[in-house]
Amino acid sequence: MTPEIVILAMIAAFLGLRLYSVLGRRAEHEEEPIAGRFEGQQGQPGATRPQAPRRPELRPDDQPQRAGQDPRIQQVPVTSPTAERGLAAIAAADRRFDALAFIEGARGAYRLVLESFWKGDKAELRALCDAPVYESFESAIDARIEAGETLDNRLVRIEDVKIVAAGVEDGTARITLRFRSDIAAVTRDAQGNVVAGSLDDAIEAVDVWTFTRQVRSSDPDWILEETDAG
Repeated sequence: MTPEIVILAMIAAFLGLRLYSVLGRRAEHEEEPIAGRFEGQQGQPGATRPQAPRRPELRPDDQPQRAGQDPRIQQVPVTSPTAERGLAAIAAADRRFDALAFIEGARGAYRLVLESFWKGDKAELRALCDAPVYESFESAIDARIEAGETLDNRLVRIEDVKIVAAGVEDGTARITLRFRSDIAAVTRDAQGNVVAGSLDDAIEAVDVWTFTRQVRSSDPDWILEETDAG
């Protein structure tokens, strides 16, 4: 073996060890990703609305934790076994019902109803609420207009959503949820001056809302039937 070949072999071995060392350290770091300081639940900076949870891929031999219970319902945040049984009753009455999709839809409806009320959008509220709830929103909007006031509110984030009650009665599915959110609220007068609240300081709001739907209806939309403070 010539001296040139020996030198080239030594150089190749040295470069190989360096490459292995670098890749090895990189792999170790990738095993434990570090979340950013301001990452939301989706792993994205500033994210405020979590994505819908992924459904588990069940194998034929997988068994639910409780006999007769849909394993997807077990992933839904509920406050009691009674509420969980109510969800199961709704799923039995309406096989199109998806509890996880309902939770995400309820989050969107909560934001849409609040923003429509703050803007005074009666047409949107009428489509989302039943008559009594709509009339209460309408009265509040009319009183605000008469006083010459406007709301400059912002839903900062929805911190938590849990189902507190659910069930089916006479063909009507009914689900009650508790929303915990942070809201920055400001009331302005006719001249635009702030008369109450602050956009710099969000306050925690707890709302208990009930949605209903006829299980035999071809309309997939749920309607807001009742609102209350938690």
